[in-house]
Amino acid sequence: MNMQMREPAAAGAPLDLAASGSSPPPAAKPVQLSHADIKSIIFGLMLAMLLAALDQTIVATAMPTIGQQLGDIQNLPWVVTAYLLTSTAVTPLYGKLSDIHGRRVVLLVAISIFTLASAISALAPNMLVLIVARGLQGLGGGGLIALAQTIIADMMAPRERARYQVYIASVFVTSSIGGPLLGGFFAQHLHWSLIFWINLPLGLAAFLMTNSRLKLLPMNARPHKVDLIGAALLVVATVLMLLALSWGGVEYAWNSRRILTLLLGSGVLWVGLVVRLLTTSEPLIPLAVLKNQVVAMGTLAACFGMGTLIGLTIYMPIYMVGVLHLSPSQSGVALIPLMVGTVIGATLSGRVMARLHHYKRLPLIGLTLSVAATMVLAWGPGWMNFGLFEALLGIISLGLGTLLPVTTVSIQNAVAAHDLGTATATMNFFRSLGGAIIVAIFGALVLATMHGISGNDIAALSTAMKADLAQTFRYVYGAAGIGLGIATLFLALMHELPLRGKTGEATLAALEG
Repeated sequence: MNMQMREPAAAGAPLDLAASGSSPPPAAKPVQLSHADIKSIIFGLMLAMLLAALDQTIVATAMPTIGQQLGDIQNLPWVVTAYLLTSTAVTPLYGKLSDIHGRRVVLLVAISIFTLASAISALAPNMLVLIVARGLQGLGGGGLIALAQTIIADMMAPRERARYQVYIASVFVTSSIGGPLLGGFFAQHLHWSLIFWINLPLGLAAFLMTNSRLKLLPMNARPHKVDLIGAALLVVATVLMLLALSWGGVEYAWNSRRILTLLLGSGVLWVGLVVRLLTTSEPLIPLAVLKNQVVAMGTLAACFGMGTLIGLTIYMPIYMVGVLHLSPSQSGVALIPLMVGTVIGATLSGRVMARLHHYKRLPLIGLTLSVAATMVLAWGPGWMNFGLFEALLGIISLGLGTLLPVTTVSIQNAVAAHDLGTATATMNFFRSLGGAIIVAIFGALVLATMHGISGNDIAALSTAMKADLAQTFRYVYGAAGIGLGIATLFLALMHELPLRGKTGEATLAALEG
């Protein structure tokens, strides 16, 4: 690491490069990787990301069977909530640890924890053991996606990196389409435990493929101390907030003492975290990263954009079954445009970003179209025909897809190499937190109309109830449009720093291959 990259942090001065209008930080020493090395690392990282991405989608369709066979339907939601709590809370900690100890060791630890917890989940004799195992699984899963994105950033310069963001998007599309199909098949025809056993060969393959190849990457680590107090404040504050969002309007009324206590406790801890970040010498998230204008605006844009996509994905099947009269299986197929469009948008945006100086223009246009499409959905959810509905889903996802590579690569381009892990993990943390908050907002709107009706009864709603549900989704789609509009605003405010160039002809040749 050269002295130019060390001095600002050593002096304790904020490194707000974007705000000062200077060039992005210098890249680390070029990495000369062969075509086979890059392909092997990328494939191994895709497997690691698939472990985390597939986990939620494959579990969802098997949950009714799990509840029946374990004889505990009441606590079934905790199978998802336990994973969400721990995986979201520990994401920033993984980024910091990888900046200190290196990506390879921390990624392998995450894969190992996730795989071990998957085996415990598969062997769970009752719901309590399964919930605890899922929480442990989240401790590993919280680092998989952020670390994979960071390692890609270590391998190549931002201009080369943009074109590879499509691989990340393709992992999520694969999990979104294949997860529900596999989960339903395993639960109905084989055994629900297979949804966890499948993680063992995937985890082993990811471990073996990344272990040896990642030794070729440079160590951008620096001697640091882990801010344990800051980490504890962040974890507990996040857990309390997500508990309130998970229980509010479902288990307890929003104005109940339990929910208000959780929100108050979370608020106090968030204030404590801010004080900690401002006063300690080495905070969990460095002030240089938080004050960086590109990191701040890019993270907020990704938070609202990805959060809106997650919320729509979860609650649109209710609209499809209750208002469009689709069967549950048909609604799963009807969601495909919402997934495929994201990959197409990410592919297009990544390639444009690698070639154009003003790389924000395409996602700004894409997000504007997405906002317009959600407004059309909000205008006519009661009379919407299926063809128009599918076309609008495609437009929404296409526009959102253009946002994802631009925010990720811009954030990584704006920080020094030794802060890549922290910056990437911070972005993923707030994306997950934003998703949880937006899902809670959508859920409060939808559940207020459903009046406790179960998923199996949605198709049999009365005409009046269907009209009420259509009206409810007018507000849901309107809220989605507002969320996408806020994402567009933050992206427009994000500074457009020049992307660092190629890391070497050998690496570029491998990328082109």
